[in-house]
Amino acid sequence: MLKLSIIIPVYNVEKYLRKCLDSAVCLGVEGYEIIAVNDGSTDGSPAICAEYAERFPELVRTVTTPNGGLGHARNTGMAIAQGEYLLFLDGDDALSENAVPEMLALLERDFDIFFFDLLSVTESGRLLRQAQGCRLEGEFSLKSFPELLFELPSACCKLWRRSLFTETGISFPGRLWFEDLATSPLLYAQAKKMFSVHKPWYRYLQRSGSITNSQSVPRNLEIITAVDTVLDYYKAQGLYERYRPQLCYMAFYNQLLTGSIRVNLADRKSPVQDQLLEDFRAKFPDYRENPYVRALPGKYRLLLYLIERRRRLALHLVMRLNNLLKRKNS
Repeated sequence: MLKLSIIIPVYNVEKYLRKCLDSAVCLGVEGYEIIAVNDGSTDGSPAICAEYAERFPELVRTVTTPNGGLGHARNTGMAIAQGEYLLFLDGDDALSENAVPEMLALLERDFDIFFFDLLSVTESGRLLRQAQGCRLEGEFSLKSFPELLFELPSACCKLWRRSLFTETGISFPGRLWFEDLATSPLLYAQAKKMFSVHKPWYRYLQRSGSITNSQSVPRNLEIITAVDTVLDYYKAQGLYERYRPQLCYMAFYNQLLTGSIRVNLADRKSPVQDQLLEDFRAKFPDYRENPYVRALPGKYRLLLYLIERRRRLALHLVMRLNNLLKRKNS
């Protein structure tokens, strides 16, 4: 069995795809494969995939599927993967230099999930920030570190034991924003041993048109589906009460706080803000008593105050000023 399968969903990313594939191709390194999943692209991406499969036939495989979304493409790649572990690499992103051999060396350890860091970069290559895949280093489990539920849910800054998916039936939702939030916490509950290193192996491209920059405000309501998927799974596994404080804060941070701010910045008058607030309050009417909410730093307390009282213009101005200062200092 190969040690690692790198699964690359590809949808209309011809501008970035060569850089992505080049970052994953490491000649002379054995024990891994690259699976490029063409998710119904209508640009030159399929031809680029075919080119790399022809140039590196022992390393690169391609598969084409009708457009079904990022999660569907990942699931398609998993279905034919041969590696013991999986790495999900989006077609417009890239790996850092020497990431593949360093990952393969790490996989000699016996863990279910490995966490690593990612670099957020602009199209010009300017570094915006380094985000930790997990604040811890070394070995841990969900039981020993339940705050794992607060960590970056991205599926891309982790190496996953493939059996976590195949033996549990867990898969990515096909057409859902926030598909990583709907999936990663489920896998945490199944993993027995996890390990974290602060290695910036993943280069995440921050570009216009991505989910984080999109103006499709109503689709932000899909965060509710993602959060409910996690809550329902933990209830079904008999884990809800054990992790209720952490699950509450996970929903608070992702749905109420971050979701409301994202919508407000895109359209401060949007009623989606009310829907996010009302749905969260219905799920966790006692959220104000949550120990993590009670320990919020001052800036988050201010934002929560504005969200709860529907002070949309004030929230909008505060966040615009905050973002302006960030850009000025970067």
